[in-house]
Amino acid sequence: MAFPCMEAVVGFMILMYLFETYLDIRQHAALKLPTLPNTLVGVISQEKFEKSRAYSLDKSHFHFVHEFVTILIGILFFGTLPWFWKKSGNFLPLVGLNEENEILQTLSFLAGVMIWSQITDLPFSLYSTFVIEARHGFNKQTIWLFIWDLIKGMCLAIVLGPPIVSAIIWIAQKGGPYLAVYLWAFMFVLSLVMMTIYPVLIAPLFNKFTPLPDGELRLKIEKLASSLNFPLKKLFVVDGSTRSSHSNAYMYGFFKNKRIVLYDTLIQQCKNDEEIVAVIAHELGHWKLNHAMYSLIAVQILTVLQLGGYTLVRNSTDVFRSFGFDTQPVLIGLIIFQHTVIPLQDLVNFGLNLVSRWFEFQADAFANKLGYGSCLRASLVKLQEENLWAMNTDPWYSAYHYSHPPLVERLAALDEANKKEE
Repeated sequence: MAFPCMEAVVGFMILMYLFETYLDIRQHAALKLPTLPNTLVGVISQEKFEKSRAYSLDKSHFHFVHEFVTILIGILFFGTLPWFWKKSGNFLPLVGLNEENEILQTLSFLAGVMIWSQITDLPFSLYSTFVIEARHGFNKQTIWLFIWDLIKGMCLAIVLGPPIVSAIIWIAQKGGPYLAVYLWAFMFVLSLVMMTIYPVLIAPLFNKFTPLPDGELRLKIEKLASSLNFPLKKLFVVDGSTRSSHSNAYMYGFFKNKRIVLYDTLIQQCKNDEEIVAVIAHELGHWKLNHAMYSLIAVQILTVLQLGGYTLVRNSTDVFRSFGFDTQPVLIGLIIFQHTVIPLQDLVNFGLNLVSRWFEFQADAFANKLGYGSCLRASLVKLQEENLWAMNTDPWYSAYHYSHPPLVERLAALDEANKKEE
């Protein structure tokens, strides 16, 4: 008797949903606490705390509904997967294409999935943006800008998706015993290409990037970068305020071609240039400590392991039959394998989050050693207040979901570091 693979996958999905819902309930209870954590008393104003609490609870209520609908759609998707695949093939002769061509059928299938996902997710995106984010003063985009972004995103998927998917299927059909290596090499090169073209060609389609004007702030950032031998080539400000009042800063680029991007909202929210430079010092800490390189290596190792696992099941007739398939399409095999390893993937993500949090503490300590400790502390508090991030967090929820430590933990680590130096 063949192993009931589809039933096991759906069972895993339900178990993970129940586990994550339990964590959500714990977090919801933490968000309802009427007082600030002791560490933040006198640091965060009561007014900001109340606003943060209301915003976090709104998002939490929304999350419960969204996740419930998502799991129902996921179960329905697996139940209709063979039917959906067959209908995708039946559509091809109607437009004069060969239904025996797996690449064409896969593209037809993905087009249907994209339309279906847009239909099912659009109400949630609209509600999140124009109700929750707007209610708490974050949303700045109009409905027309929202729709225009949606259209541009779909156009990008139509332009970039077919050649990438076609290449993956061709490699899977021709790869032989070295399939995992070939797929990994292709995906690695693809990731490098996307990291190169995204900030130059894709990101400007959605936001406007302008050079940071000459002045004290630019001089301070350039001086800091120079002192660390950071190969800063360009320094941009992005108009994040056209869509949201949330703030951020990041860097990108390979080797000697590094760029730093500041959200205009970050510049508006910080009290002085030193607080902004402290945020940049934190980001430069990630670069100096090679965090991006370590993360890239970890991702590549995990990718090789996943692809190796996929090659073990891609030719399993029993696995495909358990999902209702008489044939063994490459994309369907990838979908099945991805969901088969959900428990293991969640465990890996948990480990990656722990490493990411450790990196954040290290970057904070790096900025502190450069003399930006007090300014970094002030900027972290300011960002917490302005973005209305949750002040009270459940430790289990935080450990499982957060890639960045909560503010309470980051401030405590900075205080501890300063005590050791005294």
